[in-house]
Amino acid sequence: MRGARPHGGLEQYVAQRLALQAGEVVLAAVSGGADSVALAALLQRCAAEAQATLVLGHVNHRVRPSSWQDEAVVLSVGAALGVRVLTRSLGEGSAAEARLRAERYVALADMAREVGAVRVATAHHAQDQTETVLLALFRGTGPGGLRGMPARRPLAEGIRLERPLLRTRPHDLVAYCLARGLPCAVDASNADVHYGRNAVRAALVGLRERFPHLDEAVARCAEIAAEDAAQSERAHMRRRLRDELGHAGELTDVTFERLDAAVQGLQSGRHGRHFIKRGIHFEVRGR
Repeated sequence: MRGARPHGGLEQYVAQRLALQAGEVVLAAVSGGADSVALAALLQRCAAEAQATLVLGHVNHRVRPSSWQDEAVVLSVGAALGVRVLTRSLGEGSAAEARLRAERYVALADMAREVGAVRVATAHHAQDQTETVLLALFRGTGPGGLRGMPARRPLAEGIRLERPLLRTRPHDLVAYCLARGLPCAVDASNADVHYGRNAVRAALVGLRERFPHLDEAVARCAEIAAEDAAQSERAHMRRRLRDELGHAGELTDVTFERLDAAVQGLQSGRHGRHFIKRGIHFEVRGR
């Protein structure tokens, strides 16, 4: 590791994804696990640089004895980062994933309103996205299911949910927690394969050894599906460039990454050459 900020690249990436504004209040959903603790620490740096305010929100599901330990971890993280922590406890009820998720989001929206936050950030990462897309496929989804979790969506009136870590690997988040010296909780229920998501997670362990870039590929496909569904300018430009290369007989060996980078170059208006593959490039010039 080099320099005083070996994870500066990750911090910069999250800062760009969220683009916090001076004076803004943002709520980070923190369960106490490594992923959400890393999110809290990343946002603490981002908020300080943007002169924004970070508040941590913890929802105690009360479905297992160790849930109070998770809450204690989050309070400890808040103290270490010097930020305010709000907590909510769910009422009695079933341990069904759908019920807990729905009530958790209601509680997070309530906390956001209390502190005047218009955005709530969660720590869903690349492996979570893979699991979401595969679960949708196994249930017989249409094209909409291939979009996975959106990077942002409405949470409640005037409040938006944001997922800035969807392209981030979980082991990078664990490493960030260790680098910042922050405590993390371990949820033993994650090993219970009676839950559909946990069963998919366990099955993916072997596949990731064979296909080390599996999560990046699925996350990329989900973004493409979302952009195509939204008929975004970027998706339109990608299709047009792909068609032009196809008509010229030059589509072979053109990777999505190069195609997308070329489109980003066009959108940004950056002057200079943008290479697509050996012998093929286009040039953006000023007037």
